[in-house]
Amino acid sequence: MKACTAAQMRQIDKMAEELGGIPSIVLMENAALACVEALGEVRGKRIGIFCGKGNNGGDGFAMARHLVNRGAQVTVFLVCGSEFAGDALVNFEIISKIGIPVIEIADTELLPYQIQLQDVVVDAVFGTGMHGLITGIPAEVIALLNQYATFILAVDIPSGVQADTGELCGVAVKADKTVTFAAYKTGMLLYPGAGYVGQVVVADISIPEYIINGQELPCNVLDAQLIQNWMPARKADSHKGDYGKVLIVGGSEGMTGAPTLAARAALRCGSGLVTVGIPAGLNPIMEVKLTEAMTLPLADECGALCIAAAERIVQKMNGCDVLLFGPGIGRGPAVLPILKQILANAKIPVIIDADGLNALAGNLEVLDVCSCNLIFTPHSMEFSRLSGHPPAAVEAARLAVSGEFAQEQGVTLVLKGSRTVVTAPDGEQYVNITGNSGMATGGSGDVLAGMIAAFVARGLGETESAALAVYLHGLAGDIAAGKVGKEALNAGDIVDSIPDALILPVEYTK
Repeated sequence: MKACTAAQMRQIDKMAEELGGIPSIVLMENAALACVEALGEVRGKRIGIFCGKGNNGGDGFAMARHLVNRGAQVTVFLVCGSEFAGDALVNFEIISKIGIPVIEIADTELLPYQIQLQDVVVDAVFGTGMHGLITGIPAEVIALLNQYATFILAVDIPSGVQADTGELCGVAVKADKTVTFAAYKTGMLLYPGAGYVGQVVVADISIPEYIINGQELPCNVLDAQLIQNWMPARKADSHKGDYGKVLIVGGSEGMTGAPTLAARAALRCGSGLVTVGIPAGLNPIMEVKLTEAMTLPLADECGALCIAAAERIVQKMNGCDVLLFGPGIGRGPAVLPILKQILANAKIPVIIDADGLNALAGNLEVLDVCSCNLIFTPHSMEFSRLSGHPPAAVEAARLAVSGEFAQEQGVTLVLKGSRTVVTAPDGEQYVNITGNSGMATGGSGDVLAGMIAAFVARGLGETESAALAVYLHGLAGDIAAGKVGKEALNAGDIVDSIPDALILPVEYTK
């Protein structure tokens, strides 16, 4: 499933008309029909359609006609005046001639009462072209819709959500359902906008697939179909060596849980063999914690790895299929020197997580000696340290900053967060929509890192492995939240729900 910016969507519409020969008014008609279908049975329902003066309003006018024909009691409210042009004007003239009630909002004194009369409110005020702050009557209308409406359907995007970034234009409609056309808009995927869209329906409005695919749209939305296509198969005639060897290096005094969770997650994702490299003094603890995984005691000092551990790691790693470096490793002075030796000698993909990433902050020149494929898995603060972008700038432009960094450094980047973004070295991006706030808990990232390692070891490409793991990690978190609730959710619950996520046979919907 593709996602696009407002400008990219305008280009798609233009190509549909110029190359596909589809008049824009046909696209408007199809968009209106898609929104009507999303409402289901409407006979006898009171539906208020709030329209702006652009094409979004035109969609609303076309909806009004179809809803009346299906037995709904429709009232159209004009939010931005009564001057229209183009396709919007055509549809406004139609509803005027067939007698659909139209109310132009000059003030909002009676609006709370009028909104409460409606069973359904349709938001067709501002579309994807909205920028800047919404003020005056439109701002008052949006605030009152949010306060008094029983159910809101947004047309294409909730009014006030910036289509590219997800920022709010001062105020925004908080929709229960959004019907968007042809592709997601990137701003619908990113917070705060993602919190305003409700359930999202991506509607086919008859734009040929070759036109959409012919545009350069690097942003994708992870969905069940894509995940199922990537999921590696298991052969009947196979053995544990066919499913990859994972080496995890991490742990320090007080932080043995992180590599334990990563190892358990890797095993749950089908890894054939998992070995955990751990400070030797902590090995007895790991032997108790882990049953199915092996341990590799490494040279240590005061509960943390020392530089002498590097030699044994290098000896072990190239006999494996992937190395995960960093879970629970701490910030000791040996972390960066060990990582340098790993990167200089690795012939397998290396995943760098947690304090492994913190060691790289300000030291990215060590990547110059590296010839292996890399996956970085930072959360926003870790990425801020790596990239030099302030945390607020990272959150405000997750797609842009992660895309820039991944291409500059030649790595697969997993920028974790409420909407995790996976970026390939060539700039292709995947945005995840599974997961929930209960997963904001210690160890959740370690579980994800172990899952990524498992899929890399099983032979998937680095970017596909990361995207597959991110989707399933979020889905496992959603399944776990359904069992124990978001408040009680912990990282171990996510691991325990991985099997359910792997066998879930139906399309995931929020």
